[in-house]
Parts: sequence; C-alpha cells; structure tokens
Amino acid sequence: MARVLIVEDHRGIADMLRGNLQVERHEVRIAADGQTAVDMAAEWHPDLMILDLMLPILDGFEVLRRTHGAATSGMVLVLSARGGEAEKVRALRLGADDYMVKPFGLLELIARTEALLRRAERTPTTPTDPPRYLFGSIEVMPAARLVRRSGIAVPLRPREYDLLLALLRAEGAVVSRKELLSRVWGYDPAVVTRTVDTHVATLRARLEEDADRPRHILTVWKTGYRLVMT
Repeated sequence: MARVLIVEDHRGIADMLRGNLQVERHEVRIAADGQTAVDMAAEWHPDLMILDLMLPILDGFEVLRRTHGAATSGMVLVLSARGGEAEKVRALRLGADDYMVKPFGLLELIARTEALLRRAERTPTTPTDPPRYLFGSIEVMPAARLVRRSGIAVPLRPREYDLLLALLRAEGAVVSRKELLSRVWGYDPAVVTRTVDTHVATLRARLEEDADRPRHILTVWKTGYRLVMT
C-alpha cells in the first residue's frame, strides 16, 4: 500500500481519484490548494503526488519548486488541463516525473500511477553495481543512492537518479530514448517526446561543469544518450 497525495481543487475530480485509488489499496489524502500540498508533503511524505497546476494560493509549478529535491519527496504525476508543450516541459524541468492532460482516461491514469509506484519501490542496487562509480568530479554510491560532486552531496529526485544509474550501467554504450523510457519510467508513456531530454538537461545542470558543453552525459544524434566516464 502506497501513500498518494491528490492535489486538486475540483472536489468531484479529487473524490473520484481518491475512490479509485483506494480500490487499489492505497492510502489517499487530498489537498485543495498549493500551500496545503507543500505542508502535507513535508509532514506525510507521500510516495506519489498527483498534482493539478491551476491551484489556489500556490500554483502547481510553485508546489514543484518547493518540493523538488527534498529528501522525503516521492514521485509526481502532473494532471492538468494545460496541455501545451511549454507547460509540460516546465513541469518536467521542475521535477515532475510524468504529465497527463485533462480530460484523462481513468484506466491510463491508474496504469501510470502504478508504474510510478513500481519505480519508487525499486531495489536500490543490482548484483552488477560496483560500490561506487566515478567520473570527473562525480561520485555515485548505488547502495546509499548518494551522488556527490567535488565531495558535496547533490540532491536528485528518484527519477533523475534512476536515469543516471541507467546510463552508468550501460558502461559507455548508447542508450536510446525508448530504452530509457522503458528502463527508468517502467513503460513507454504517450507523453511529450522530450520527457527524457528534459530530465537529461536537469542532470547536466546538476552534474556537468558546463551544461551547455557536457563532457560526460552526451547526446547521440537521433538515437539517445551515453555517459562517458573519462
């Protein structure tokens, strides 16, 4: 059973989501405004937040900004009537793990919810992971899910860390966007094609000395990405 926080000011939608998620045996709470969502996330530590963008007091973007990178933050699925690419990219860059547009299909939403929760329950390491990975000034310790840059801890959301680990485990080989969507997201979602790209951009901003001229997380044109250790 997972903890799911629904952040939605439309009571009918919130109650419908809560009822269906409770059928799936999840513990569910509702926040009707952004400030309450930030407070509940800090106190309750949900495994998943289903987040509307158009909210009273604080909008969904500000909720993402205030909860992004927190040690207790879980997965975030944005569920919004705002379906433009700019809004999607902005939400993903602020730390959202997935994005669905209203009106939405309930079965698809439940499937995406379960996929995100499966990722949240992942095993921290695999038998093939070394005690640590080193590249440039970056140190990654899989057992602790810890990343350091020049000895200073770098806060990464679960999805960002999993993306980094997927690239590390490829040992320099090119990993396609489709493969990354499958390995990291757990499915091949019908969301914007820049989902992987925006998360890679976030990793570069956090780990590379110059995100515009990356040395380690490299783009392979029309294919995907690879991580260079040297």
